[in-house]
Amino acid sequence: MTADPALADLTTLRLGGPARTYVAVPDATTLVAAVTDADQRGEPVLLVGGGSNLVVADEGFDGTVVHLTGGGVRVAGDADEVTVTVSAGESWDAVVERAVREGWVGVEALAGIPGTAGATPIQNVGAYGQEVAQTIASVTVWDRVLRGPRTFSGEECRFSYRHSRFKADPSRHVVLEVTFTLARGELSAPLAYAELARTLGVEVGERAPLAAVREAVLGLRRGKGMVLDAADHDTWSAGSFFTNPFVEPDRVPVGAPSYPQPDGSVKTSAAWLIEHAGFGRGFGLERLGARVAVSTKHTLALTNRGGATTGALLDLAREVRAGVRARFGIELVNEPVLVGCAL
Repeated sequence: MTADPALADLTTLRLGGPARTYVAVPDATTLVAAVTDADQRGEPVLLVGGGSNLVVADEGFDGTVVHLTGGGVRVAGDADEVTVTVSAGESWDAVVERAVREGWVGVEALAGIPGTAGATPIQNVGAYGQEVAQTIASVTVWDRVLRGPRTFSGEECRFSYRHSRFKADPSRHVVLEVTFTLARGELSAPLAYAELARTLGVEVGERAPLAAVREAVLGLRRGKGMVLDAADHDTWSAGSFFTNPFVEPDRVPVGAPSYPQPDGSVKTSAAWLIEHAGFGRGFGLERLGARVAVSTKHTLALTNRGGATTGALLDLAREVRAGVRARFGIELVNEPVLVGCAL
């Protein structure tokens, strides 16, 4: 146990002050023990995996930071499909890389996403036409209210766009492991994202070799600054800072992307709204001594250009959100979790 580590060392934004107490946990047993100990002492708990979806206040976290650092993978199955149970602290990108290497189909388009496997069901991680909800069979958690383990089926997780029952009640459930059911094969699941299909030279709905899909996704993500690189400040971010909004059909701005939903609403593009409200790539870099800016590669990412503060980043986020509201009357919602701070 170590006192007062900087949260900036644990987050992809490289921002955040100290924790009162820090403990690294390599498996589910020590994870439960650390959370239970803090709960019994009445101390707040912050779970940190890859730190890719966290914005932590400059003042830090006045409680116990529990850092997930591994745990292992268990595999079972037959000739047609495989069941893969992944500990919460395992690297998600490593899981995807292994799935592609071993011919497990269903998560190949989720390559390059930073963070740990335990975070994926919380916000129903998705990209390039895939979501983990499509392949999650169950999620096992430690219930901090009932003080015991519980296992939820995929349906019981109540997945929706970037949401789940775990995100709805974040202080209650500690994810211990996630079980995926994946088909065996050499070709991907049907491609559902037009940009990815074009990159691979196929039509939407067609399949492509698993390895080719993974490499194409990694290439697209790198081009948007969404693959971590210590030398590239565009990757010093929390990924997409705002979620794509769902609005009534008549509120979609002319020319904006429009994706009708089953409930009658329409999903539009937060990136398009941000850019057309005047916040293009690199916005903020022109300011003297700029330490935060919109990514030069993708308008959804707000970045630390080195030596930034969380306060400055949030000021930029507020400016972008207010600009979109004033221009289009649409309220953007932050995607990363805010710890000790607010927009």
